[in-house]
Amino acid sequence: QVRLVESGGGLVQPGGSLRLSCIASGRFASINRMGWYRQVPGKQRELVASITGAGDTNYAQSVKGRFTISGDNGKSTVYLQMNSLKPEDTAVYYCHIEARINLVAEYWGQGTQVTVSS
Repeated sequence: QVRLVESGGGLVQPGGSLRLSCIASGRFASINRMGWYRQVPGKQRELVASITGAGDTNYAQSVKGRFTISGDNGKSTVYLQMNSLKPEDTAVYYCHIEARINLVAEYWGQGTQVTVSS
């Protein structure tokens, strides 16, 4: 059974920082990619940042230069350091892992709320 547990969300003022963490439990044979998505009510879930098993990263244009993703495949852990937060970053953030146990599948966390407001 696979379980993704996120932490680190909360309320922060504009310009502040937060660090999200996600730990995945499961007997993964390999992890292809780990990442973070976010969603606001009435909109589709969107990719924020991802990192491959080789360490290649990809960021949404809106967060480039402000957010940094990092991961540890050996520990099935992924982090998102968010700096210079803006009100438009307010959303529920979801951890995502594409990994293989017997077959390649995608797994999602339960989401953590990030609110940027003064």
